[in-house]
Amino acid sequence: MTPRSATRPARERLLTAAGELFYESGIAATGVDAVLARAQVAPATMYAHFAGKDGLVAAYLEQRHELWRRVWDEVLAERTDPVDRLLAVFDAAVRYREREGNRRGCGFLAAATELPADHPGQPWLRADSRLLTDRLRELAVAAGVADPDEAATTLLLCYDGALARSAREWTTPGLGAVDPVQRARELAAAWLASRGHVPEG
Repeated sequence: MTPRSATRPARERLLTAAGELFYESGIAATGVDAVLARAQVAPATMYAHFAGKDGLVAAYLEQRHELWRRVWDEVLAERTDPVDRLLAVFDAAVRYREREGNRRGCGFLAAATELPADHPGQPWLRADSRLLTDRLRELAVAAGVADPDEAATTLLLCYDGALARSAREWTTPGLGAVDPVQRARELAAAWLASRGHVPEG
């Protein structure tokens, strides 16, 4: 941690450190001591802000959810064509990855495999799923798609698959030369056209 970053509020430093470590190494594999060391804060300081590791995990997922939503909002604000707006989820994923440096796929998909059903982070996993499903359906309606539910489900499968593939390629360098997210966008656009939901071209 640089001297400048050490001057940031303790809560912010803890969330930054937790976000980096949970994403890099996994939630279960990351101990509180590692987060405290990277954030350069004392245990008492952490417990003054969070109810232990579970509370820190929930706050990490909340922050990640808000960052992702803002990036998607930003990309949508730049699009006017209804079909481009529907496919913008892939463009937002690329921008989020570039901005946050994420190369290991989706933090929410990873967390979903680790957290028990009663974990305080679960509401944020559900919030992420609702955001994706509800917004894709709304954008499909706006694009005049004949079956918005089917479109939202299919695009979400492409999106989740692309992020899962990104994680696999991160662990196996050289596995593929094609960006999974960009390829998923192409497949989603082709699917929409093939189903007659939108005109080709």
